[in-house]
Amino acid sequence: MGPDEKGLAFFEIALNPDFALVARDKTGRILGLAGFKTRDGSFAGGNMSGLAQVYGWFGATWRASVLSVLERELKPGVFQMDGIFVAAEARGKGVGTALLNAIKSEARNRNMSEVQLDVIDTNPRARSLYEREGFQPMGQEKTGPLKYLFNFSSATKMSWIVGPD
Repeated sequence: MGPDEKGLAFFEIALNPDFALVARDKTGRILGLAGFKTRDGSFAGGNMSGLAQVYGWFGATWRASVLSVLERELKPGVFQMDGIFVAAEARGKGVGTALLNAIKSEARNRNMSEVQLDVIDTNPRARSLYEREGFQPMGQEKTGPLKYLFNFSSATKMSWIVGPD
């Protein structure tokens, strides 16, 4: 989104904590979070006016067209995971697994039939976690020349079918 200070300013506008599940330690410090998307909104939201507020209309226009490549259509019955993050010091300690289990529970509580997510090719550790947690690959999308901008070449769509508790 660069430059960094503008990217952070945009994310302050665009990220909606109402659409995120958070893992915290005993002191309340955030160890990780998993965002999701519903018909009511998404964790990674934002709009053209928010982009323009931070980048101006020219900067907003080209960023919006690039970001549109990452947008996922929300399908009925599908709970779309909209990003996951685990703090570096908490990785390998079960935080990602706990967040995925929370996402699965949230999908079940909302009577969804499936959880979908995307994992980029440069994050094999996350893909391994998703596979251990029962997610199956459904297809892959290449980024083409945008790989130089995004720093990844492809994303694999993965799915987990919601079953009984």
